[in-house]
Amino acid sequence: MFKKIVAVEPLNLIPSAEQALSNYAEEVIFYPNSPQSAEEMALRIGDADAVLISYISRLGEEALEKCPNVKYIGMCCSLYNPESANVDIRYANSKGITVLGVRDYGDEGVVEYVVSELVRCLHGFGDRNDGTSHMPWDGVPREITGTKIGILGLGKSGGMVADALRFFGAEISYFARSEKEDAKQKGYRFLPLRQLLKENEVIIACLNRGVVLMHEEEFAEMGNRKILFNTGLSPAWDEKPFEKWIGGDNRCYCDTLIALGNEKFMTHPNVHCLQVSVGRTRQAFVRLSEKVLANIENYLKTQ
Repeated sequence: MFKKIVAVEPLNLIPSAEQALSNYAEEVIFYPNSPQSAEEMALRIGDADAVLISYISRLGEEALEKCPNVKYIGMCCSLYNPESANVDIRYANSKGITVLGVRDYGDEGVVEYVVSELVRCLHGFGDRNDGTSHMPWDGVPREITGTKIGILGLGKSGGMVADALRFFGAEISYFARSEKEDAKQKGYRFLPLRQLLKENEVIIACLNRGVVLMHEEEFAEMGNRKILFNTGLSPAWDEKPFEKWIGGDNRCYCDTLIALGNEKFMTHPNVHCLQVSVGRTRQAFVRLSEKVLANIENYLKTQ
């Protein structure tokens, strides 16, 4: 059992899971907002031996070096690799701190978001409640059937998006670090990045935080009259070439400002940003909670 668990920011756990944390520590402290600096982060952690953090704040060396009692950091968010994590995992590990995260808890909501927005775009569905309407992408309502769609990153989330769109009849190709045999068996084509951007009408970036694949050359290759989705926790592009590209006859869809990158694009007529994290569903919170508690239990069993 831990002596003290500190949740340094809201964790998106269901109430029963928050209550269950008291089974693993003598004291549990929750904070209702995110710390605004490394100094505030360190003050919140104090003498705790366990820290829980979501995806918003960063927990790095500057804060951790002031908190020598920390033995465990539970990331209540996706952890794919140290490079994309909002915790300095390498520094933590060098100090004997165990860092555990979760995966695959909010992907279903991402899939539904992509399908929903793409259908609205192609058909021109608007919001009838406020009287608005939108022109269909081609001027005439159209199905997903036969649409050429390229996926950047065919991990769990990207794979689920690809499978869903294939169900609706899309032609799927993808770019990843290597060709995937299971994707090949499904008929998905593995393409070099620039070829994928050029050949596909719809591009969907399903990349880890911090991964940027689209630079000036890539946007030039992609060209005009394209639909771009970003489902990650950071922009998949360099800002300047994106700004030039979005000024053409193109559209970009993101769920949050984190994915879009710069607030100045929020009012751009070709940008559609919901400002709602689409992975934050009732079911996702349950899956997240179960995995966070399982990580704690598994860690304590080894101590």
